[in-house]
Order: sequence, then C-alpha cells, then structure tokens
Amino acid sequence: MLNVGRADRISTYSAGPSLYRMLKDGANKNPKTIALTAPGYSPITYGRLLRQIESISQKMSDLGIGRNDRVAAMLPNGLEMALAFLGTAVGATCVPLNPGCQASEFDFYLADLNPKALIVKYGAESPAKVIARKRSIPIIESLLEVGNSTDNLVLKGNEQPFKYQNDFAAAHDIALILYTSGTTSRPKMVPLTHSNLLASALNIAATLQLTAEDRCLNVMPLFHIHGLVGAVLTSLVAGASVVCTPGFDSEHFFSWLEDFRPSWYTAVPTIHQAILSCAERHNVTRARYPFRFVRSSSAALPPRVMRELENVLDAPVIEAYGMTEAAHQITSNPLPPGQRKLGSVGLVAGVEVAVMNGEGSFVPAGQVGEIVIRGASVMSGYANKPEPNKEDFRDGWFRTGDQGYLDSDGYLFITGRLKEIVNRGGEKVSLREIEQVLLDHPHVCEVAAFALPHPTLGEDMVVAVVTLDKTRVTERMLRDYLIGQVAAFKIPSRLLIVDEIPKSPTGKVQRVELAAKFAHALKTESAAPQNKLETMVASIYADVLDVEKINRTDNFFSLGGDSLRATQVISRVRAFFHVNLSIATIFRKSTVAELADEIDRAPKATDPKLIAQVLKQVENLSEEGIQRDLKAKRTTVQSQNNSFGGNHET
Repeated sequence: MLNVGRADRISTYSAGPSLYRMLKDGANKNPKTIALTAPGYSPITYGRLLRQIESISQKMSDLGIGRNDRVAAMLPNGLEMALAFLGTAVGATCVPLNPGCQASEFDFYLADLNPKALIVKYGAESPAKVIARKRSIPIIESLLEVGNSTDNLVLKGNEQPFKYQNDFAAAHDIALILYTSGTTSRPKMVPLTHSNLLASALNIAATLQLTAEDRCLNVMPLFHIHGLVGAVLTSLVAGASVVCTPGFDSEHFFSWLEDFRPSWYTAVPTIHQAILSCAERHNVTRARYPFRFVRSSSAALPPRVMRELENVLDAPVIEAYGMTEAAHQITSNPLPPGQRKLGSVGLVAGVEVAVMNGEGSFVPAGQVGEIVIRGASVMSGYANKPEPNKEDFRDGWFRTGDQGYLDSDGYLFITGRLKEIVNRGGEKVSLREIEQVLLDHPHVCEVAAFALPHPTLGEDMVVAVVTLDKTRVTERMLRDYLIGQVAAFKIPSRLLIVDEIPKSPTGKVQRVELAAKFAHALKTESAAPQNKLETMVASIYADVLDVEKINRTDNFFSLGGDSLRATQVISRVRAFFHVNLSIATIFRKSTVAELADEIDRAPKATDPKLIAQVLKQVENLSEEGIQRDLKAKRTTVQSQNNSFGGNHET
C-alpha cells in the first residue's frame, strides 16, 4: 500500500484568497483587537493595520510599483520590517534581505533580483544602498513615526510620472521571494504566492489550535520564512497578536514575558539552548508568565534539549518540520493529548508527504528514502532556474533533498540530507545521525559534522563540538562515547573541541565554511615515531594502508583506514606481539602513538620470556628489517583474518 501522509485536519479559520483580503476580513471582524505590538511602540489594532498597509500600498503605486514587481527590503528586525513586508506584499512582491549581509552578497542579490526598488531605514547608510545606486535601483526610505497614540510607517521616495492604480494582488500573484540558505550550494530564488503563504499559515494555526486569545513572541528574523509565516502570518490568520521583537536577546527574553505575556514562541534549537542557559536566573518570571506551548522548527531539536526545555518552561515543546519551498510548515507533532514522538518531526500538516527511492517509486512504512511533498503551500518552481526545477520535481512531487521515513502511524522521521551523506570509502554515513548521537552527551551543547575530500576514501568526516566545559571533555572521551552507539565505520576521524560553530543568522550551520574555519585545528604537528614500538605500529599502518611514511601523530582513519583495514591492523598486532586487542581499540586509540601505548599496556597472550625476546628483536631491528619481518608474516596474518574478524561493525 502506498505510504503517503495526508492532513486529516481542515482549518476552521477562514481567510480570503490574498493577504489583503485576509487582513481586511480581520479588520472587519475585530477592528479593535491588537494585531501587532513591539517593545517601545504602541500596539497596532487590526483596524489600524489595514489602514497602514493600504497607505503603504498606495505609496508603492505612486512610485510606479505594481503587482509582481519585486521590491527588496533591507530593514532591521521588528515592527518596521513586519509593516513593510505586509504593506509591500499586498500589492507587489516583497523580497526581505538580511541587513547583516556583506557588500558582495548584496551585489549578488540585487543583480539576481533586478528589483524595482530597495527599501532601507531612513537616514541609515549600508553597503546595500551603495550597490543599489551603482545599479541604478531606486531607493525608498522607511521611517516609523512614533506618535502619542499611534505609530505609522512612512515611505519616502521619488514619485514616478506613471502611477499604477492601487490594485491589490490576487491569490496567484507572487507575494514573497526568499532565497534558499545556500549552506551547501548557490542560493536559489523561491517565489511564494499569496495562496502558498496563506495555506501554510492556516495549517500552522490549525496545528497549534490558535485563537484570538493567543499571543506569539517572535524572536526569529523577519527576512526568514520561520519568522514571517511561522510567527507573523500564522498569528494574523488566527485573529491573534504577535510581538515583533528586534530579535532574540537572552537578557530581554524574560522581561518581554512580563511586558507582553505571550502564550507561545517559536524558534530554532540554538535559541532554545540559549534560553535554557539563562532560565535559572528568572525562576519567578517563568512561574508567573507560563507558555501554553513552545514550538521548534528549521533545524533538528536534540531530544535532550527538548526534555530540558519542557522541564524548565513547564510547557509542551512541539517540534515541526518545514522549508522555504513549502512556505514553512510540512509536518508537526500535535499538541497534548496528541502523541508526540521523540525524534520525530510529527504528522503531516496540510500537505501530502511521501517517501521515494532512487528510482522514483514510493516505499512502504519504515523504509528510508527521499522525502517528497505536494500541496497548496508548495512553490511551483524556483524563479529563473529551469534546470533545477526539472531535477527537483518528480511527477508533481517536490523533492525536498531530505532523507527519512514514515512510520506505521504516519509520523515522519528525518535521517539526514542527501547532500550531507558522506561516502567514506564506500560506506554511507549521515552527518545528521552522528550529530544527533553526540548532542545527547551531557556536556555537549553544539555539534556540526562536515565532509572533507580524501585521497583514498573519497570523503572523510570531521565533527566540530562545542562543550559546556572544554577542560572536562576531550576528543578521546567523545570517541569513546560514540563507540557502541554507532557502527565502527561511522566514527569520525577527528573530533574537534571548538569555541563556536559558524551559523547563518537563522541558526543553520554553514557547512560550506566549516573546513576553512577549522583548517588550522585540523593540522597536526608531524613527529617521527619515538621508539621501536611506535616504529613497528607505524610500519603496520604503512603496510595495511599502502602509505610510504607514517608519523606518530597520524590518525589511522584520516590516512584512509576503515573498519576492514582496522581488522587487518589488529591481526598483525596479534601475530607479531601476541596481544589480543578488540577492533574497537583502534577506533579509540587511532594514532600511532596511542595504539603503541595500548599495545605496551595490554596483557600478553603468551609467556613473558617470549614477549621479552620479541621486544628485544624489535629493538634490534632496523626500519627496513621491520618492514621485511612484516612482509614475511603477511601470509600467516591473512589466513587469520577470516577467523579473527572482517565485520564492518564493532
């Protein structure tokens, strides 16, 4: 039977076919209900919000900007950006840009977009303005005027001789364009229609059972789909309110609870972890202003963090799965009393979800494959990218690039990104899997695994780890922690203890930057073997790996070793030193010096006098003699391999 997840819940909220119709309906029903509020500003009711966006849309028309015309908006996070987005999107196409971008990035975006105008904060200078002037892109300055009882967003720009009639956009018009994160490739342009955005917002509101009594504390940036749809639009379609903060601030987060009394917030795991780190200092505030629930999305939430967050905030944590191409939400765990499955991103929430194999056939429950989706919130294709569109859609299904499976209850489990599967000497390793295991370590707070090219393995894997206390956690401890929890071939060749991991402004790990970021840390000082025992181990490594020169600090796996070759090393150690070591030993003690020390400490399997003789012979052997002795023993060792081991897993 085809295993396709479908949404059983139909939203009870009504909204028109466009953002303008949705906002007008809200103003007609509840004109005096608060829609938007923010620190330092007067609350904006639904009635006043409608008048604001009509005014902004009219100004756009006066500037010669109409439906489907692209307008880039580079504004600080908060109320000003929320109003600019809504006011632009109802009559044109809004393209939010991250104010933290560099000049080269603005140059790429503005060249790629060719917008009709760029909105910037009044009086502020930025590289974006310089690039816009260079490209002859009109600049609109935004000013949020603070009044006694009302705050208004005013746009200042040169009016055009030709003015559009103020014609609000329709359901099929493009309301929003966002770029993919570009964590592994060149960013692509994602156009989302009014229908896409409203479908996703309605699905989220239904999943979270939002009412007009709810208030969202938005700490996500408004140049990202999570903040725009997951917080702002979702609140507005439900007739609820949203607090537009200037962005997450651990020092202000708990004071905002007291000032605005939100019933929920939505964020990425790094923000949840930051909240946990300072929550103990705000016990009174937490108890006085509890959340109804907490939502997590845009990155995998470690189970340990979920448990701690629920205990500290005394509220259920709802993990959801989304992506820009689906206007945010795809699946979500339900609120209690619905079942929340640890490690799962939940049930489908308004779209269809299925899992395909490499040939494009659907697979049954429990079988891993590529996650594919279709539905009203899913984009029709990347803008100006015809070739990727052919690759990314199959028979009407959008290929997410995520790997996972649906269980028999319809819950989705994600096992990794297809582009983040490392082919390590023929063995496939999911970076996400290794990260998830390490994140359960009690002293680990952040993890990022990444691939490096390797001359013999094709690809190798390195993991950067941020710990709670660098003095208490070592690479060896983390390696020991992984052994027994994952297959031997999945043990990273290096585990780096680092101060921080580079992330995008939305909290996503920037894997493309990791190799360059930690290049210095990956370098080890070369040192020749210090004694005959280390020389012997180095010779064994060289023989098994077919490498000419080995140093005492060289890592067996970084040199191209795998679990099969590890059994060969252990067999040679057994034959030459009469020492029985498990294959797990080489994963724990993978450098020449470490393995030599382990051999020296290990109990010998034969008479001590015989061992003394062997070691004396080793001391007297030249390096060439060691190599000859190893070659002579190869035939014996190869025959022992069959009985001693050859399994790829510990």
